[in-house]
Amino acid sequence: MKFYDRENEQRQLHKVLLQSRKEAQMTVLMGRRRVGKTELSLKCGDEKVLYFFVGKKSEAMLCHDFLDEIENKLGTPIIGQVSSFSEVFKLVLYFAEKQPFTLVIDEFQNFLKINPTVFSDMQRDWDLHKRASHLNLIISGSVFTLMKRIFEDYEEPLFGRANERITLQPFYTTVLKEILADYNPKYTKEDLLALFSITGGVPWYVSLLLDNGQISKNQMLSALTEENSPFISEGRNMLIEEFGTDYVTYFSILTCIAGGMKTRAEIEGELGIVNIGSYLAKLENYYRIITKSLPIFAKPTSKKVRYQLNDCFLIFWFRFFYKHQALVENKALKSLDAIIQRDYSTLSGFMMERYFARKFEEEGKYIIGKWWDRKGENEIDLIVADPIEKEAWVYELKKQGERYDAKVLKEKVKTMVAQTPELAKMKLHVGSLSMEDM
Repeated sequence: MKFYDRENEQRQLHKVLLQSRKEAQMTVLMGRRRVGKTELSLKCGDEKVLYFFVGKKSEAMLCHDFLDEIENKLGTPIIGQVSSFSEVFKLVLYFAEKQPFTLVIDEFQNFLKINPTVFSDMQRDWDLHKRASHLNLIISGSVFTLMKRIFEDYEEPLFGRANERITLQPFYTTVLKEILADYNPKYTKEDLLALFSITGGVPWYVSLLLDNGQISKNQMLSALTEENSPFISEGRNMLIEEFGTDYVTYFSILTCIAGGMKTRAEIEGELGIVNIGSYLAKLENYYRIITKSLPIFAKPTSKKVRYQLNDCFLIFWFRFFYKHQALVENKALKSLDAIIQRDYSTLSGFMMERYFARKFEEEGKYIIGKWWDRKGENEIDLIVADPIEKEAWVYELKKQGERYDAKVLKEKVKTMVAQTPELAKMKLHVGSLSMEDM
């Protein structure tokens, strides 16, 4: 797949690159696994880019790899034995005094297990040499919690050292449509919804499907359970390092949420576990995998709390692959495919809501939300409020537009406005959105 989008991030990286010609600069690039951090960092605009991948090897073996990269890219022979990253980093800073270049260090958080003293050594050498050096240093990592700890915990050595932080997000819905149109000019709205539902706009997943010719809804769904499909183990690979030994409890909670359970009481009832509040709080505030949501304009103290999984692919993975892991372990992939084909329609309705919420959110000028009453008897799928113009659009979402009942929605809106003073002050537009509006 060709390189799409990322113009804003490339402008940021280019600005930092120019600043590094005067004094060394450090950029921290974060984002979920597979979101395209490595490819973006290599397109920073520099003519000379060194790439260090921190694999799970011994420090001495990594240094051997890094020295090869230095010699190959800079043409500078290195004499003597170098077995610590501290020594490698000092060499890089020294070489960048004479010729400016970019160094990308990928999966940086792995140093926590290889040699945690790397961070304090880097801090010392960075502080001593950055003014004389012209190094453009880009550090990336995919274990979000560890990267935040390394660079945002004030007790950590590298706290405050980064000149720029970039958190890379999945593709916008407009970019996803552009990509699909390039591969399948005659795509249907069902094809677009399936691509969004499975990938959530994560570039590697998009590429994995489209580059392999899976350009229609049915082809995409079938690809998930092909033998040796990387999708089968992707959720576990993403999160097992994040959660550590507590992963079973976290995975169980996320399976419940992905399956449509919205409240703490529902989840506790399903799992037979009480007091899961600490797990939910960590999933929300520390891991940032779920969001605690309230009806639009509700007070923070409201008890109408619901939980939702933020990542489209993880919703898919927990709903199908982890929930039916017995089928995966027994390689009964045809049965799993039948379950996905059977249940996808129900899931896609929810994903269409997610698509439209994302679409409006990307415009950057609205407050986006849903509304529901305490008993859950009245619920409105999507509210898009413009706080400046004092207007709001209230939508019911139906995959097929002909199923929209304007009278029922207007009654719900009356109930909502009576309980939501902020909306009572706005000009309301009431209508529906369907797949045709995607």
